Amino acid sequence: MDALHTAGIHFAEVLQAGPPCLEKFWISVTSLADPKCIFTICFPVAYFLDRKVGVSVLWIGLVSEWLNVVLKWFLFGERPFWWVHESGLTRKELVTLRQFAVSCETGPGSPSGHCMITGAALWPLVTALTALASRHSRSPVVKLSPFGAYTLLLLAVGLSRIFVLAHFPHQVVGGILAGAALGWGLQGHTPATRTMGFFVATALALLLVSLALHSLVISAGIDIDW
Repeated sequence: MDALHTAGIHFAEVLQAGPPCLEKFWISVTSLADPKCIFTICFPVAYFLDRKVGVSVLWIGLVSEWLNVVLKWFLFGERPFWWVHESGLTRKELVTLRQFAVSCETGPGSPSGHCMITGAALWPLVTALTALASRHSRSPVVKLSPFGAYTLLLLAVGLSRIFVLAHFPHQVVGGILAGAALGWGLQGHTPATRTMGFFVATALALLLVSLALHSLVISAGIDIDW
């Protein structure tokens, strides 16, 4: 893993050595792609356009947020900002990295929550836009433009997370793949017609499972709050 982490640090160096004008862009992307934006921006917009799509965005966003936390408990994952010092890499070679206000994130880093939750929650919106584009145009470019924008967005989010030293490249790739797979898998199971009781029961079940998993990991002698 040290070789993988070292390669990730060097990749972050290359990103940070890019044109200064890109710095504000990367920081803006990582801020706008914060998972909370799924609930404060993407969900209301999607719900306004189509109720079922909006509910799907909210549902997948909630499930992916929960699953991301659980995965981090078991996968752990170093954070570049901390690892570069704790590993002793800075004593072995010259490392040229900059710190930003959003660099000092703590807790496990694998997989990237920004990439996973954004990738999952936006999937139903992208597929809905693709279907809409297909009804109004025969052009393959127009039909594929929503997924093209989706791919470019996730790529930009991933690079921004590496740029600010919040994640290693492999954590970003894992987050993107997990998010796309989760969005694809859950879209067809959106409980759009369920009653409020279903959502209360689901929330309670997720809470109890979280507490059980947390206790299990702690009892196994693993410090998930490291």
